[in-house]
Amino acid sequence: MRYRRARTPGGTFFFTLNLADRSSHLLVDRIDMLRHAVRATLRGHPLTAVAWAVMPDHMHAIWTLPEGDSDYSTRWMLIKQRFSRAMQPDEAIGSSRRKKSERCIWQRRYWEHEIRSQRDLTRHIDYVHINPVKHGYTARASDWPYSSIHRYIRQGVLTEDWACDPTHFPGGERSS
Repeated sequence: MRYRRARTPGGTFFFTLNLADRSSHLLVDRIDMLRHAVRATLRGHPLTAVAWAVMPDHMHAIWTLPEGDSDYSTRWMLIKQRFSRAMQPDEAIGSSRRKKSERCIWQRRYWEHEIRSQRDLTRHIDYVHINPVKHGYTARASDWPYSSIHRYIRQGVLTEDWACDPTHFPGGERSS
């Protein structure tokens, strides 16, 4: 089956990927394996990671692909495969996945959204960075270790108390 996906070469896209077991903490428990899978994939298939946050059972990312390249599907497939292959095969695998020689670590599909404007990009970056707070993993976005918010803080784009100020609502317009 072919899914309808945005295919803009050089585009910027927001993604959500989930583990099959949404009660799992596998992504943060095995963060080094995930980082290795990402690095290995990006060596052969570069991109610009605009924002990224990894929660225990899912992750959000915003990528800008190189000019002329619209193939984010291969990148995600390789990241998921590399991460899965690094794991001990101890999960229960249903017959549908077994027939396709699939593991049962990831949900099969993922959500993608093409970023269409600067406002859309800003809202999605905010969403990525506030997600650990939204899910109750931490009280401040800057306290979550598995987030690109730390790069934004180092660059002076955000402060450590970003989103702690009641005059700022993540996902909306930034306060002046």
